[in-house]
Amino acid sequence: MEFRGIMGGFYRISEWIMRLSVINVLWVICSFPFFYLVLAGLIAISENPDVWVQSLTLLAIVSPFTLFPATAAVFTVARKWVTGDTDVSLFKTYFRGYKENYLQAMLGGIFYILLTVIVIVNYKFYLEQSNTLSLLSVLFIILLVILGASMFHFFSLMVHFHMKLFQLLKNAILITIGNPLITIMLIVSNGAVAYVSFTKFTFLIPFFMGSIMATLSFFWFNRIFDKIKTRTEKEQKKKEEQEAKAEAERLEAEGGVRKDGVERFADGDFDRDSHRSVNDSDERK
Repeated sequence: MEFRGIMGGFYRISEWIMRLSVINVLWVICSFPFFYLVLAGLIAISENPDVWVQSLTLLAIVSPFTLFPATAAVFTVARKWVTGDTDVSLFKTYFRGYKENYLQAMLGGIFYILLTVIVIVNYKFYLEQSNTLSLLSVLFIILLVILGASMFHFFSLMVHFHMKLFQLLKNAILITIGNPLITIMLIVSNGAVAYVSFTKFTFLIPFFMGSIMATLSFFWFNRIFDKIKTRTEKEQKKKEEQEAKAEAERLEAEGGVRKDGVERFADGDFDRDSHRSVNDSDERK
């Protein structure tokens, strides 16, 4: 039965609330060690601020094995939603995505964690230097932002294409750098969701934050993909038209050569016939 009007609107809203909340709860459950360490770390830091390094270290160790695979599974469902398959089975799609993408998500998580640590260490180092060198710290902030944006594209690429890990990482970074406007929109939209979740409505974290951010991220990625696909189709069409034009010119040129040869052959026959007829008349004389 399909509801229409105001009731139909309420039904669709409640349906999306259910979808987003179910996937987000699954994300939290599959990332439970990570979120447990986050809560424990916040409590420990409130009592002793000096333990923040140990807390971050534990989170960095645990996240590739828990948070990253669970996030890949959320992106698997978000891909279905964005591409129009909204009635997909939530549990089946989520856990299939979790299983299929676990290894690549884990290895990608290790890569991003290591690279983030390197960028932060360099940022702190140059920030403490003289005025000239301290300006380089701004560069590392930009690198950190690009790294964060590329991580969202990494998940989108992982669930949308069958690629090797190196190709996923390389293309994620290239897409981020090559589409600055959409990258800014991605950062702003996800940043707004995270800000509201952590500062205004904390209930969004366990129920909506992850699923909303994944859906927004894949939405922006899909815009980039459609843009690239359209450009590729135009280039392919242009190439086919050029090849067809070149083929037509070649056939026209070959036709001209044949025509010219036929004309010259006909002229030669006429000359030989004329010469033969003149000789015959001379013999008769």
